Amino acid sequence: MSVVVKICGLSTRDTLEAALQAGADMAGFVFFPASPRHVGLEVARALGQQARGRAGKVALAVDPDDALLAEIIEALQPDLLQLHGSESPERVRDIRQKFQLPVMKAVAVATSADLAGLPLYAAVADRILFDARPPKGATRPGGLGAVFDWQLLRDLDLQLPFMVSGGVTAGNVAEALRVTRAGGVDVSSGVESAPGVKDPELIRAFIRAARASQELMI
Repeated sequence: MSVVVKICGLSTRDTLEAALQAGADMAGFVFFPASPRHVGLEVARALGQQARGRAGKVALAVDPDDALLAEIIEALQPDLLQLHGSESPERVRDIRQKFQLPVMKAVAVATSADLAGLPLYAAVADRILFDARPPKGATRPGGLGAVFDWQLLRDLDLQLPFMVSGGVTAGNVAEALRVTRAGGVDVSSGVESAPGVKDPELIRAFIRAARASQELMI
């Protein structure tokens, strides 16, 4: 099965176009004001129209309430909701049921203890995203360029699609996929020239590296 490549934190037409033309499977849009990648609803509406039919549209939110989710869904018409906060399994279940959209839950990882609650999330989500746990005092839960120990996922028994994120770049994506055997990879800061500023050439290089690593794994 082909590795799913997600470029997250897209916020301009040019960088979205670069990701789409390079063959990204998913385009992620961040709805979190504390992030340098945050997009407003009208920008999201335009970018969503640009991406429609060309890649899966993913709406990333952090501990959103129902009112915000409704606004995001109306504007972006996403194919997948990404919950990147401290949402409980019950909250994930309720969001999925209320909005009738697939949900990917981000799980922050630093040690094996962080995987203890995984079965509860796996029972209610459609996909899991493993990201590095942010340092204490961080103002946002992801997009920090931090890498976690991928060996923690080596013998993972998860009957549900999962992706790996956190500090992945064109230079290390092959190793991330080799160690974790993840079905997908999610990059944000690893394809930026500055926080929130996507670089089209880095996007293309990352997607090329992810596809090349997949061929080596076959």
